[in-house]
Amino acid sequence: MKSHRRLLLAVGLLAAASGVRAAEFVVRDIQVEGLQRISAGTVFNYLPVQVGSTISEKDYPEIIRALFKTGFFSDVNLERKGGVLVVTVTERPAISEIRITGNKDISTEDLKKALTGVGLAEGRVFDRSLLDKVEQELLQQYYSRGRYGVRIDSRVQPLERNRVAIALDIAEGATASIGRINFVGNKAFSDKELLKQMQLSTPGWFSFFTKDDQYSKQKLAADLETLRSFYLDRGYLKFNIESTQVSITPDKRDVYITVNLSEGEPYTVEDVRLTGDYGVVPEQDLQKLITIEQGDTFSRAKMAEIAKKMSERLGEEGYAFANINTVPRLDDANRKVALGFAVDAGRRVYVRRINFQGNTKTQDEVLRRELRQTEGGWVSTKDLDRSKTRLQRLDYLESVNVETAPVAGTNDQVDVNYTVVERSSGSLMFGVGYGQESGLLLNVSLTQNNFLGTGNQFGLIFNNSDVGQNYSISFNNPYYTLDGVSLGFRLFYRDIDGSELNTADYIQNIFGGQVNFGFPLNETDTLRLSPGYEHVWFDTTATTPTEITDYLRENGDSYDLFKLDAGWARDTRDRAFFPTSGSLNQIAAEIALPGSTAEFYKLNLRSVFYFPFARWLTWSLGGEVGYGDGYGDTGALPFFENFYAGGLRTVRGYKSNTLGPRYSNDEPSGGAFKTVASTQLIFPVPFIEKSENVRVAAFFDIGNVYETVDEFDAGDLRYSVGLAGTWISPFGPIVLSVAAPLNDKDGDETENFQFSFGVPLN
Repeated sequence: MKSHRRLLLAVGLLAAASGVRAAEFVVRDIQVEGLQRISAGTVFNYLPVQVGSTISEKDYPEIIRALFKTGFFSDVNLERKGGVLVVTVTERPAISEIRITGNKDISTEDLKKALTGVGLAEGRVFDRSLLDKVEQELLQQYYSRGRYGVRIDSRVQPLERNRVAIALDIAEGATASIGRINFVGNKAFSDKELLKQMQLSTPGWFSFFTKDDQYSKQKLAADLETLRSFYLDRGYLKFNIESTQVSITPDKRDVYITVNLSEGEPYTVEDVRLTGDYGVVPEQDLQKLITIEQGDTFSRAKMAEIAKKMSERLGEEGYAFANINTVPRLDDANRKVALGFAVDAGRRVYVRRINFQGNTKTQDEVLRRELRQTEGGWVSTKDLDRSKTRLQRLDYLESVNVETAPVAGTNDQVDVNYTVVERSSGSLMFGVGYGQESGLLLNVSLTQNNFLGTGNQFGLIFNNSDVGQNYSISFNNPYYTLDGVSLGFRLFYRDIDGSELNTADYIQNIFGGQVNFGFPLNETDTLRLSPGYEHVWFDTTATTPTEITDYLRENGDSYDLFKLDAGWARDTRDRAFFPTSGSLNQIAAEIALPGSTAEFYKLNLRSVFYFPFARWLTWSLGGEVGYGDGYGDTGALPFFENFYAGGLRTVRGYKSNTLGPRYSNDEPSGGAFKTVASTQLIFPVPFIEKSENVRVAAFFDIGNVYETVDEFDAGDLRYSVGLAGTWISPFGPIVLSVAAPLNDKDGDETENFQFSFGVPLN
């Protein structure tokens, strides 16, 4: 019996061995069936077998696994037909389209980026198992923005040619508001003080615009870092945020945040030392920059600021890659810290080349003449910044960016690359404008602030408005000499209807010319001289005030004026349009020289200062004082040279030119003394992330005009508050103002809404 069993086993093994040998075959050809979009070559690339290989059925699982790993197929079968290996596949469908609807808080582009991150994108192979992963990813995107009530419905629609369309319907739900922010462990600073440091807040008056009451995971992370900096800047070197809990109410509308922190104790400065290699910079220059002294409370912000100033000082001398290492050594027992500033100036770096990009109209040499950084000299951060500022103040450039790039193969050379965005520098314009000060404006003009890319200004203007006519031709070369002396001229004719300007009823006609010289005194100061000639004559009407008709009868109705205008300006603004820092101070004098029909002079002082409060907020403060008088045989300032106030350019909320003294017929007369001032808080336009051509400001205006300086009375000043917007549009400037006069009196002409379109700003 035992021998029989052994015989059967041996026969079985022999038969099995013979079967294996019989299943092995040499692959003479490979055929792929079932392909629709994928090429056979792609399949061959992934097959672990080639023509000529010897395989058997035991190799089939490995071949199938290799094809499944590609993700291209939902099914794979292998079959042998003689020496031919037949591979039959079923392709996964391709994603033809991804449609997303219902999303408002997150853009479709950002959502598709998130989907691509998990492998779902148009053109890719569709894997149904990814849908759950996709929904979870989108939910996390919305949760991070405080939308915990979001619902996502996904659908797959089969299409012809083995394709599918994926539809994602999103119901975002309401953003959860922050119900309360709690701090646990704070003793040195109150909850109120800590809340002031955070972006997130409970609902307030301006939350509708700021969205600061809407929970965001990213904002919370940023706020925690701000808190950390707040404590480190006040000496709490052992400060630590132990934990943070975020809970949401069952209705998913309110979020409660609890921050557990450990303050520690404040540290004071025990010692301050400066060491290292300073290059050519005197040690005392760097010592002067150290504003922390022994006994001061430690401040990380002060340390960083000192290191920054040291780096800038070294950068002025060409050490562009200087390292300033701050090394605080702690004495925990006594809560003291010794500060060390280790300076490594490194190599002095030189500028190999200065390049410009983006100036399609402006010639390189026009931009180069504004630079203070030179090729071949060592790179200076001060000169780079000054060069950038000078370029930004060109009114035909919208923005300027500067970068330094190390030269490959060297350790002491850089290229300086300026990238500029040009404004429209001029136009041939046939247009219509309107302003409450100028009325309907028919405009035919050729203006070029960057004539043929040379930086020269050219203007040819024909304007006809309710106020009158204005014809002029002008030209100015800001670099008539290499050192920046400018030379220009202007020829003009205009007639002005005073009644349309809200002044007295008379017509003033003027023609003349002027030559303009500009002399740069230094980087910020300019002297201007403009000799010229004007011929002025007047036409009166039946309603012209008697004061004017009497003046013209006594002194004549035409005048030859030989004028000299002189002025000084100091401009430290960071840009010409919509500056955010710096100031503009101007003193101007206008005199009708002896020999003129009327002899008089006018003085004008104007200043405006800009203070950046934050990246998005600027405060401006400005004022203007004007004074004039006659001399020689002219007893007082002629009526046609009087100052006026009221309107968009002075005290908003009051009708243009209507403030101050009046003639006997109650028409505004202006005066020889004007004083106006304004303060503005400039902030971003809602719903516009970034624009170089738009601004909105809340303002407070004050001012008036007086017959003479002796008549000045502060009690007669007029005040107004309001909002104003300015847009430098492709069609010309658009200025809007909504103002409320605060102390208007009987006889004042108020105007709450004021605007102009297509009227020059200056």
